[in-house]
Amino acid sequence: MTERNIKLLIAYDGTDFCGWQKQNDRRTVQECIEKALEKLHKHPVRLTGAGRTDAGVHSTGQVANFYTDIQTISPKRFAPALNSILPQDVSILSAEETADDFHARFGARSRTYQYRIIAGRSAFPHERRYHLCLRRRPSVVRLNTLAHLLHGEMDCSTFASLKNQNESRYRYIYHTVFFVQGDCLIFEITANAFLWKMVRSIVGTLLFYEEKGASLAEFVATVNSLDRSKAGPTAPAHGLFLQRVDYPSRVSDTGRACWTTS
Repeated sequence: MTERNIKLLIAYDGTDFCGWQKQNDRRTVQECIEKALEKLHKHPVRLTGAGRTDAGVHSTGQVANFYTDIQTISPKRFAPALNSILPQDVSILSAEETADDFHARFGARSRTYQYRIIAGRSAFPHERRYHLCLRRRPSVVRLNTLAHLLHGEMDCSTFASLKNQNESRYRYIYHTVFFVQGDCLIFEITANAFLWKMVRSIVGTLLFYEEKGASLAEFVATVNSLDRSKAGPTAPAHGLFLQRVDYPSRVSDTGRACWTTS
């Protein structure tokens, strides 16, 4: 029987999860969805995610794929079928059939994260669950002056957790920006991939150097030092969201590749 490859777009509240990746005796997003898939299929189904978000990190745009031998459900109907089983802190936003060789993790061109901050005002109780709360109001101009220095292919060891196990710490950063949305401050970063706790370390470091009024030369020297102890603190997980995962499309009739967003 021919299996179909199903691509999912997933949102979740990471507060009560120990991250995305399946772990023994711990509640994770991957495990939660795999249990729902097993209930539908009557046998275990492996789910592959685009990114391994940490404990407490949320998502509005995680992408995953699985192979199904069920022929009686149309691809888009997997979303409501799974949502009827899943708990309230996980939601399948969409489901579609994709190419047989599509791989959510290895096929991704880039991932985009957003870090959300309430600055200079008292946060509402429901906001505290999803934002870093700062008493002060930092300079957005100053933050962007520093953030824009993080661009291109870089050794990101300065922002790597001491427990990071990646053999290479080089990553390509496409985009970094702070912007105001309503009365919240948002940091957005896009890269081909991220080291463990890298985004949270970047956020904490940028806020730290902005507050102390450090010169550009001092900040550059810190980044080039490849020494985590010279960077700022790691921002808490609850303000971080996996926002989007981008994939290269098939080559078009013109012979040019274009990019698709999930």
